[in-house]
Amino acid sequence: MPPMEHNPQGGPRRPPILDMTLDGQFREAPDAPMPRRGLDRFLGKLSGLALLVALAAGGLLLAGLAVLAIGILLPVVLVAGLVGAGSLWWRLRRAGRAGFVVPRR
Repeated sequence: MPPMEHNPQGGPRRPPILDMTLDGQFREAPDAPMPRRGLDRFLGKLSGLALLVALAAGGLLLAGLAVLAIGILLPVVLVAGLVGAGSLWWRLRRAGRAGFVVPRR
């Protein structure tokens, strides 16, 4: 297989697409796209800007939800830590009376 030729832009050259009907006739090439006019360009830039604003708003929404979750979970963690510390303190206090010795036989 011979090496593929390269086009001036750099990548490998793609072979032409031959579009044929079932009876062997070539189909006509599709019409070239209409040239972009001023309003089309403006609407394209406006939609890109709107997409960027929507992504930024989504990021701010996620950051706000993270702050809200931390604000809700932080008191729960603090109360749980205080309960655990109090329980441990009480057990150590009670064990101090008994000498904190584990009896063995």
